[in-house]
Amino acid sequence: MRVPPGLTVLVGGARSGKSALAVRLGRSWTGPVTFVATARTDGDDDLAERVRRHRAERPAHWSTIETAHDVVAAVRDARSDALVIVDCITLWVAAAFDEAGGPARVEQGAAVLAAVAAARAAPTVLVSNEVGLGVHPESEIGRTYRDTLGRVNASLAAGAHRTLLLVAGRAVRLDDPWTLLA
Repeated sequence: MRVPPGLTVLVGGARSGKSALAVRLGRSWTGPVTFVATARTDGDDDLAERVRRHRAERPAHWSTIETAHDVVAAVRDARSDALVIVDCITLWVAAAFDEAGGPARVEQGAAVLAAVAAARAAPTVLVSNEVGLGVHPESEIGRTYRDTLGRVNASLAAGAHRTLLLVAGRAVRLDDPWTLLA
């Protein structure tokens, strides 16, 4: 498997194969790999178990940065020859949602992340969930989060060299609709 240059965004539902593909890309990269993990377990036993399983899947020699907030800095400061994997944007948005000053600030941060990631010399892979295809959230905060994450994903995809939608471990390439309609 060849790791494509530039920014790749992997988006899909839970357990769709996004993280597994990101790890496969990292394993096939011949240079160093920096893994940016955004999960905060904060007493959530289920999430802590998921984090443990994800850690076990990654090679021990990969550099790991655990940050729920400074994702842009982590990507910007990674070695220029390192493949960077950020897993996942969904949790980064959740952490930033409360602390960044609202949805508009989170979306601005995503635009900066896309620009920084796309400008790197080595490839960058961003993993995010697609939450807009599920059940309509009951709460206003749930709907605001869903909508914000949707806009963040769209911003990242707009800045990416390629975006893949993963479903059942399979991928579909997502193209700019305007290029398909031309």
